[in-house]
Amino acid sequence: MKPISRMAGSISPSATLAIDALAKQMIADGVDVVGFGAGEPDFNTPDYIKSAAIAAINDNQTHYTPASGTLKLKKGICDFMKREFGLDYTPDCVCVSSGAKHSIFIALQTLLNPGDEVLLPAPYWVTYAEAVRMAGGVPVIIETTEEMRFKVSGEVLESYVTDKTKLLILTSPSNPTGMVYTEGELQEIIQVVLKHDLYVLSDEIYYYLTYKGCFTSIATLGEEIKKRTVIINGVSKTYAMTGWRIGWSVCEPSIAKVMSNYLSHSTGNACSVSQAAAVAAVTEESPAVADMKRAFDERRSYFVERVKQIDGVSCLEPEGAFYIFMNIKPQIGRTLYGMKIENSSDFAACFLKNGLVAVVPGVAFGADGYVRWSYAVSMENIKKGLDRLEKFLKEEC
Repeated sequence: MKPISRMAGSISPSATLAIDALAKQMIADGVDVVGFGAGEPDFNTPDYIKSAAIAAINDNQTHYTPASGTLKLKKGICDFMKREFGLDYTPDCVCVSSGAKHSIFIALQTLLNPGDEVLLPAPYWVTYAEAVRMAGGVPVIIETTEEMRFKVSGEVLESYVTDKTKLLILTSPSNPTGMVYTEGELQEIIQVVLKHDLYVLSDEIYYYLTYKGCFTSIATLGEEIKKRTVIINGVSKTYAMTGWRIGWSVCEPSIAKVMSNYLSHSTGNACSVSQAAAVAAVTEESPAVADMKRAFDERRSYFVERVKQIDGVSCLEPEGAFYIFMNIKPQIGRTLYGMKIENSSDFAACFLKNGLVAVVPGVAFGADGYVRWSYAVSMENIKKGLDRLEKFLKEEC
């Protein structure tokens, strides 16, 4: 048989989904594992959203929709953008897809030509680099440090630009670090983007879950940067709708049209019933959404304070999202449970086997020496997981 596609064969599986699947399998096998791998709220979708979906089914909204989404949802997203960020968009600027991850994929397919370079500050979400490669682009990794609060400055960004640079991927709040870019930091970045005629892919899926300071969308900082920015958002994180698979992009109509064409020949359209549910999510208010945010904030504060009390690990206080990016560098080189810990993958594997806790190795995010914990889990499990970490590091499991 002839070989499969070289490009497809080179794509690595999602490390976060792999860890989550392994933890769930161990639990199914009767092992008492506590999982912190997947970035998925542990809350159920609010009732008012579920009711909208049921009503849509009863109303027989179960047929094809336009490839880029129903007009009702696209108008709702435009109202959402105006209400939340003060940004004016029209429905022809919006493309609805099967999740924010899908929107990122479609945007990169639309913007990149083979060989185009994409600036990707690390730590970065595991899918970005692979999605760039799938579009024929070349991810250019920009390393950051804790001293930089895992954020890239305009000066550093400038040093990575070449004549092949096409796009910057910007994530705020960040997965995996929880860091949030300030308006001043974004202004520095904008200067570089405009100077070199770049696009910006701004992943704002965690915008609502900002706890420290204020969230600023880069597109709000001038018409020129707005024209060059493709904003990614969706209902998964804010509304606990991960399984509904609705995300969207908002950008210039000329870009959105090409994205719509691409969608028409790939998925066709996002689930019609999920789109109806998303209309309720973005247009109606519910205390359930604010309650979830408060719970995440309480967990975040508890997590950070507990980590401060555990020798051999540390973390920056996250400003947004629902992740702790834990520094485990003091553990590198140690032998735990008969295993030499050479990197974050070794640590995560040893911790899962001997501590019965699933975390994601930082190497998957372009930052070895760290592991990511999601605090989108119950406080009970957070306490249990951190208790196990303390015992694990003392080899008392």
